[in-house]
Amino acid sequence: MIRPIVLSVGESVHLRRGKDHIFYAGMPSENVYSIVQRKAAGYQGYAWSLFFPKKQQEITVDGVSIFVENVTPQAITLRIG
Repeated sequence: MIRPIVLSVGESVHLRRGKDHIFYAGMPSENVYSIVQRKAAGYQGYAWSLFFPKKQQEITVDGVSIFVENVTPQAITLRIG
């Protein structure tokens, strides 16, 4: 079983080798949470925000399946597949 990962606002996790990093960006509204996807190569990189409805638990970022167990304005609990 994959252990859950808890990210506070601003914390990141590397999805897996050859994939992007994601950051938890909090909840811009009561029913929406945001994850930032970052691509980087050396000293150059770029990032963009992804927005999901709070009730959506299965998402895909950079081709990687993610199951969101719990989300609050301060933290998100997820499992990376």
